[in-house]
Amino acid sequence: MSVDSIPGIDELVPSRYAQQVGDIEVLVISDGVLPITASTLATNVEPNELAGWLGDNFLPPEVVDWPLNVVVVRSGERTILVDAGLGLEFPDFPRAGQTAHRLEAAGIDLAAVTDVVLTHLHMDHVGGLLTEGVKDRLRPDLRVHLAAAEAEFWTAPDFTDTTMPQPIPNVLRRVAAQFLDEYHGLLRTFETEYEVAPGVLLSRTGGHTPGHSIVRVASGGEALTFAGDAVFAPGFENPEWHNGFEHDPTESARVRVELLREVAASGESLVATHLPFPSVCRVATAGDAFRCVPTVWDY
Repeated sequence: MSVDSIPGIDELVPSRYAQQVGDIEVLVISDGVLPITASTLATNVEPNELAGWLGDNFLPPEVVDWPLNVVVVRSGERTILVDAGLGLEFPDFPRAGQTAHRLEAAGIDLAAVTDVVLTHLHMDHVGGLLTEGVKDRLRPDLRVHLAAAEAEFWTAPDFTDTTMPQPIPNVLRRVAAQFLDEYHGLLRTFETEYEVAPGVLLSRTGGHTPGHSIVRVASGGEALTFAGDAVFAPGFENPEWHNGFEHDPTESARVRVELLREVAASGESLVATHLPFPSVCRVATAGDAFRCVPTVWDY
């Protein structure tokens, strides 16, 4: 029997995963994968140290696939899209930009989204909102939540401390500027924290970008944190490693360690943009480092 003939099955490999947090529904959706130069995973260590980590994790030495995850949160009357993936305007990355049609496959109409939360304005987080036809399908009273520091930074971004492959820096500038131009009328900026809906708290961490933010969901004694780009795959075992996309690498490492300690102490679930889908895990301490303990799939 072919997959196409099975009722309710739209893809052979699942691309969405539902996680209940008390009375709040969290849906992790894969936007696809994005090939990235492996050296960007650790810019402050010797190449042989990174090569050892890549080998230990069965990853190729030159170019690795970064997973891209976005999240839909349903709390009360609000349907909140957290980040929007890469979008379809980047032909060099044909395996990413899947958010819009995977929302449809999950039965989520773009017109039903009441709020969009953006962890930051890198292209793989906002590009989905710039795909042709998407904005026309969004409701006119949509609220787009973003840290004020993030919007301000991208008016004149400084990439001094980043180590990104070309031509990505110029593409990041262009995409962020386009987003701010097209969505300025829908933006709702905040300073440090903002409760988007009951039990859904948006908090600015800084580090990765000046306005980088995380989303904490809490209900009925349960909790889950969407960490955005505060944590990458090597960051559990090597929290002090710098990622080439971090605009303040030292602050990013501090934020990462503090966040992982908090999540390990609370026992709550963790989801992050670039952890392997569905990325739902818990965090355990391992001396001065951490372990990502994948959650058993509930199906």
